[in-house]
Order: sequence, then C-alpha cells, then structure tokens
Amino acid sequence: MTDPVSRTILLLDIEKYSDRDDIEQAYLRRMLYDVADRTLERAGIDERLRLRADRGDSVMELIDANASVTALLRALLTEVPTQLHAVNRMASSSAQIRLRGVVATGYVAVDEHDGWVGSDLNHACRLLDAQLLRAALRERRDDFALCVSESVHTGIVRHGHAGIPAEDFHAVTVDSKNGPLRAWLHGPVPGAGDDHSEKGGTSVPGASSGERPAPRRDRPEAQASGSQAPEARAARPSAPPAGAVFHFDGGAPTFGGSLVGGDQHGVSGGQVTGDVHLGGSGGESA
Repeated sequence: MTDPVSRTILLLDIEKYSDRDDIEQAYLRRMLYDVADRTLERAGIDERLRLRADRGDSVMELIDANASVTALLRALLTEVPTQLHAVNRMASSSAQIRLRGVVATGYVAVDEHDGWVGSDLNHACRLLDAQLLRAALRERRDDFALCVSESVHTGIVRHGHAGIPAEDFHAVTVDSKNGPLRAWLHGPVPGAGDDHSEKGGTSVPGASSGERPAPRRDRPEAQASGSQAPEARAARPSAPPAGAVFHFDGGAPTFGGSLVGGDQHGVSGGQVTGDVHLGGSGGESA
C-alpha cells in the first residue's frame, strides 16, 4: 500500500439509478461522465491531476491537492446545474438524470489492488449516502444537491469567495454507521421549515389559533343556537312591527286549510297590522 497523500475528494451519484433498465442505465452513465469531465475542465483540473474510480451509479475523483478547490466548488455550483438542465430538457422522463455531490479533503492511500483506503474517504462516502442529502435532492428543482465536509467549509466556503456564497451553505449533522458526521449542505435543509425558518414555522394541526370556526348549518348545535349562514341572514327581512302582521297578495288566503271568514277586511296586495280576529269579531287574536 502506498503512503497516504492529501487529496480533494469529489463524489457524484445518480439518483434512482437501480430503477432504470439496462439501456437507460448505460445512457445515464454516459451523461454522468460527461458532466464530471466538463465540470473538472471548467475548474481547470485536467486528467493529469486526478484519478477516477467507477462505482456503477457514481464516480469518485481523487484530485491533486495542488488543484484549486475554490475553482472546483465554483464549477460545481454553476456548471453542473446548467449541464443537467440542458440534458434533461431533451430527455424522456425515464432518462432524467439528477445528481448528489460531495466535496471533501483528506488523506487517501492506494493498496496493491488499486483500491483506495482512508477514513476521510469513508466519511465522504457516508455523506454521499446520507438520507438528508437524498431528501435535499428530492426537493431541488435544479436536479443537483451538494454537500461539503467540515474541512472544506472551514478552509474555503466560509470565506465567501466569488461564486461561492457562504450564506447558502447550512450546517447539518448526518447519521452514519460510524456515528454523527458534521457537514455543510448547499441550499435549504430538507424538513427544516418548522424549526429553523426565519419567518416562523407552520401551524400545528389541532392547535388553537384564537378563532372559532363558523358553525355548519347541518350541525345540531348550530341549528339549536339559531346560527345561520351569511346569505341566509342577508335574505331575511327586517323585523316587523309589534303585533301580528299578515301579508296578502290577492286571492283567497287560507290558514290551516280553512277559508278566512267573518267580518275581517283585507286589502288586496297590501298588509294588515294590529289585532286581527279570525272566524268572527269575538275570536281569539292571532
């Protein structure tokens, strides 16, 4: 095994790769390699400064420590989303490519089987496989989610270099089989709206807001209290004057199926107010 040497570690992984058939997987791999090559070229990192390992649905790049990490991050934040948009706008739904990415630094050695060995590399792979990064990609519209290690944030991101807005990176802790790992996620943290939103969290279902809902007309309690819908209240005429009031619009009015008889006098099309007696002048008042 070689002596461990300092390297910048770049990992790129295709989302839902195993859900595709063989033809689609072959196409996605070509697109992944194109995106990786163009991004590294944009960062000024040629093939002499990097070593690539193929993991099927992802690529791993060991980049010479003398190559600019600042230029690499700038290219990842600008070039990768642009390339993915160009590819996906012409591809069918089954051929869409979305990527998770990790940038880390650390010491890596190469064993006798040309395998890569190092705890820093292991940590970078844990970040790539973290559920938090997968969830972040599901919420992204630009098809790319990037996470950087604590060392990359400390050495590069937090200083606010051109094209690398430090305020767009958020501290996260991801679970792994080696324990919690601290990292920095570019863009919004998934599921953090309720706890970390500067504008306040969303309302909790069932919590009181200080307002009482309007009763429904078909609810017994609403009928018992006399509550009515706004349109019903608007349609109800103003309160009549004291005493009984009968409206007659012509014809022979009846009450309970009986003809009104006796000495009553009505006005066709008008109204009668006051004490009205039905069935004779001495009956009970209505």
